[in-house]
Amino acid sequence: MSEAYTFDEIARLPLPGDNCAVATRQLDAGTEIHYEGQTLIMDYTVMEGHRFAVKPIAPGEELLSWELPFGVALEAIPPGHYVINEAVLEALSVRQLKFALPAKPNFADQVHPYILDEAHFQPAPASPAYTEERTFLGYRRSADRGVGTRNYVVLLGTTSRTGSYVKQLAARLQSELKNFPNIDGIVPAAHTEGGTENPNNLDLLLRTLAGFSVNPNVGAVLMVDYGIEPVTNKMVEAYCREHSYPIDEVLHKFVTLQGGFEANLAIGEEIVREWLPAVNAMQRTPESIKHLKIGLQCGGSDAFSGISANPLLGWISEELVRYGGAASLAETDELIGAEPYVLSRVRNVETARKFLELVDRFKERTSWHGASAEGNPSGGNKYRGLYNIYLKSIGAAQKKDPITRIDFATEYGELMKDGGYYFMDSPGNDLESIAGQVAAGCNLIFFTTGNGSITNFPYVPTVKVVTTTRRFQLLSNDMDVNAGQYLEGKSMDELGKEVFDLTIQIASGQKSVGEKAGHAQVQIWRNWQQKDASQLDRLLHATEPTGEPIEILEDTEAVASSIQFNRPEGGSIGLILPTSLCAGQVANMITQRLNKQGTGQPDLSRFVALAHTEGCGNSGGQSEQLYARTMIGYVTHPLVKHCLLLEHGCEKTHNDFMRHEMGEMGVDASRLGFASIQLDGGITKVTQKVEAWFDDRLKATAAGKETVGLEGLRIGMVSDGPLSDTAGEQLAKLTQMIVGAGGMVVVPENSGLLSTPAYSQQLLPVSQVQPSVAYGEHVQRSGFHIMETPTEHWVETITGLAATGVELIIALVGHRPMQTHPFVPILQMASDSTMQQNYANDLDLLLTGDPQAWTNQILERSKQIVEQTYTPRLYQQGNVDFQLTRGFLGVSL
Repeated sequence: MSEAYTFDEIARLPLPGDNCAVATRQLDAGTEIHYEGQTLIMDYTVMEGHRFAVKPIAPGEELLSWELPFGVALEAIPPGHYVINEAVLEALSVRQLKFALPAKPNFADQVHPYILDEAHFQPAPASPAYTEERTFLGYRRSADRGVGTRNYVVLLGTTSRTGSYVKQLAARLQSELKNFPNIDGIVPAAHTEGGTENPNNLDLLLRTLAGFSVNPNVGAVLMVDYGIEPVTNKMVEAYCREHSYPIDEVLHKFVTLQGGFEANLAIGEEIVREWLPAVNAMQRTPESIKHLKIGLQCGGSDAFSGISANPLLGWISEELVRYGGAASLAETDELIGAEPYVLSRVRNVETARKFLELVDRFKERTSWHGASAEGNPSGGNKYRGLYNIYLKSIGAAQKKDPITRIDFATEYGELMKDGGYYFMDSPGNDLESIAGQVAAGCNLIFFTTGNGSITNFPYVPTVKVVTTTRRFQLLSNDMDVNAGQYLEGKSMDELGKEVFDLTIQIASGQKSVGEKAGHAQVQIWRNWQQKDASQLDRLLHATEPTGEPIEILEDTEAVASSIQFNRPEGGSIGLILPTSLCAGQVANMITQRLNKQGTGQPDLSRFVALAHTEGCGNSGGQSEQLYARTMIGYVTHPLVKHCLLLEHGCEKTHNDFMRHEMGEMGVDASRLGFASIQLDGGITKVTQKVEAWFDDRLKATAAGKETVGLEGLRIGMVSDGPLSDTAGEQLAKLTQMIVGAGGMVVVPENSGLLSTPAYSQQLLPVSQVQPSVAYGEHVQRSGFHIMETPTEHWVETITGLAATGVELIIALVGHRPMQTHPFVPILQMASDSTMQQNYANDLDLLLTGDPQAWTNQILERSKQIVEQTYTPRLYQQGNVDFQLTRGFLGVSL
């Protein structure tokens, strides 16, 4: 028998003029709904957060939510019928649903473009300011810097190349904090940017780094480079001074690393320890809340974000602005389609014009990469009822109260110098957008979420506001505010006052839930590789590598090697593979816990998490396929004994997406584990689930050893910097020896090996050879391979190379030793005497004496690494990094 409900029991209508309602729970096919004197019958099962018609909608008529259009009907849609588009049908097709979906869409994503009517533009007056003053306890900095809600020592890697340094330095200093109660933390700000030549986001990057360093939550900042990167400390300092950033009003130091990694860590420790008494002496004092600058964000959004949580932030923002504070609305592409609402109240026509210029620029940049800014919604968004960018944007725009005016439209990371309501240009990628707001001066972040995003920034507290009570109860240990109370009858004024009081408490030092959880991540708006559309057609139709090994010349003078390698059979790594950036830090926390407990030993050598910055908030197409291919390269890696995929739950590349991609590639997913931070109930519960899965797998398997000769080796070979003819010749001989025995050697396309005649001419029968495998592609056939490399970035190259299935990477160092991989060992060696002298403590092999003996030296050291009797030095010291490329066409959305 069909169930029957009154409308208010099971649905919401955002505004009275809407013709589509939002289901507040799943409504099975045949469900009866009593609405305004009529009975609606559901034609299909309508998922929670999805929409159904409440009025007859004619073909060609606009579908309305918040009385704004989000699509056009393709056919007549009677009341009670599921409203669904092609994109959602496609997104749901990879989900494991237990009910039928409509066979075809009944509306198309189409709205009329917004045109600013400057001739009739009316500037909006500011809301009346409050005459009374409210205060919080904050850290007063200089007049130009404002007041901090926290007091941190920040370790800032100028580029990605020093990211592993600042992370390791922060880890070594944590024990100092117990003696300095007024310091909230010593935290690394490691990111992905500045590691490639001539980045297109250079100005944006410099502005962000400058803003990071003077944010009022910074008590002291150490900025670190090697002095040879495309972006250096000197460039950041010059930018600060040229653009009047108050860098001299911050306790700071620019340090250029020279010499060995361990020695540099000691230098960093000494600097920070000297600062700690001064930073600890900084005290909280009563300060006006006009010094609060809040960043407004949404992530893992659902259909209720625009009904409960986002309007709550709109209420809080309006209240704060009336007290003289500032609020920042961001995520440019997540406002496309909501322009009529956003620009309904604006300070002046120049601000309205600037807003539209920023939107148009964003659209143009994405078009250079074969993408559309309108393609922003993730698979999680669609699953939870945000069908397209227009619907998502209308809801996201509710973070601006209807009575609030837009005062400023600014560039990414541009400083917020006055009180008021700001719009800041940024992508919809949550972490990239938050980084811009922190650089702009925000000292508190509000993050609304439908699915339950767990994002945090290292030194600006994040307050998480969840949209529904059901989701809040599921994730109560990971969320701060239940905006679902509004859906259940609490007035917005009452809820707003409660959360505004909480805002002041957290600004005054009360820890947010995210701060208690102890995880955070930084991601700056990532570089985009195309400057125009001139290369688009070529890149979209590029020839795929064949996967077949490349023929090489034989070494007729080679002497067969009898060396044997005893390695773990079936791998020795327990891998947790986060399916997106937001799951990465939780994956790290779980692996640290497993390793500390000694789980799996001696069968497993260790647990590893491959935290990264992808899987959400970036364009699909080639970039998404590249990502999936690389991830599956790690799933199938021969060093991995057991692998579990950990999703956040709202990303584009969720667990079901990965299952689907593995099915397309013929990979058996049944041996893998799957867990979800959001759907499994939050960090604590998902940790328990992951631990239980690994326990079960370990009980069912046993460790063993296998003995192989050169035919069993899978080697990556790279070079950093100049390569002598002698070194090139010996590495060519080593390549011929391994391949000739039946083994595998993979060289990245960007390696100096291939441009060194002593290597390439001895090895290759022709001068021009195309890559045989794509970036991150698991190599199926042994032999010699060249891997495509979309960038020159060392870590991105190593990340792709390791995914091909190599079990050891041999690196000839010419500039300086570099970051190592999280589980594929890198043997770093040098033949240059200066390199050997400067980096003796970082290198694993010094190539000296007779070059004819180098091959045997390399093989002997390789044997020790494969058999786990020797651990590469920089891995031991913690100089480890992991970073996926986005390819030539990846761009943030």
